[in-house]
Amino acid sequence: MGIGGIGIWQLLIILLIVVMLFGTKKLRNLGSDLGGALKGFKTAMKDDKPEEEDEDSEENSGQTIDATAEKVETE
Repeated sequence: MGIGGIGIWQLLIILLIVVMLFGTKKLRNLGSDLGGALKGFKTAMKDDKPEEEDEDSEENSGQTIDATAEKVETE
């Protein structure tokens, strides 16, 4: 027996029906879109942590920046 009492032949028949309904091109596009979304999600999760740590370290450092501006006159 396979997954949940479904055998290999039943899974192959279901796969064949899905391919016949949607076509291989649409399934390929769906798979690549899903893979791209997962990759983007992983990258966002990885990038999110260092940003939070950087913001906290900047706030707690107490550094100030002095800036002056000069007026430029044009004739």
